[in-house]
Amino acid sequence: MDAKNFDKLDRIFEMQAVLDGYIREKRQLDFRTDEWIQKRSLAMLSEISELLAEVNFKWWKNPKDIDVPAVKEELVDILHFLVGMCLDVGMTAEEMFSIYYDKNKENFDRQDGKSLKKGYELKPQ
Repeated sequence: MDAKNFDKLDRIFEMQAVLDGYIREKRQLDFRTDEWIQKRSLAMLSEISELLAEVNFKWWKNPKDIDVPAVKEELVDILHFLVGMCLDVGMTAEEMFSIYYDKNKENFDRQDGKSLKKGYELKPQ
């Protein structure tokens, strides 16, 4: 399949739905939505821990060279669980993009002091 002929975020959501369905069927898993969110959140925390282990967060330990491919793999592992949670609550790729788009604008507005939420404004330098 030519990667330029489809929306990548839509494809990620489709692929995750297939994987989740496969795992649920083969492992005979039947959890409530809140239980899936809890399980995926814990799994994501585990993956975040693995990511931290790759980027020298232990200031009390001699640093090692960062294994960039390993970092990228941990980020994708986190994405798997994030997209799974999106699917659990019925969020589509389009909805995720729309919410992200709006929140990104709001985050810029906060930095520029244009938001109703205060306390984020950049200080003049």
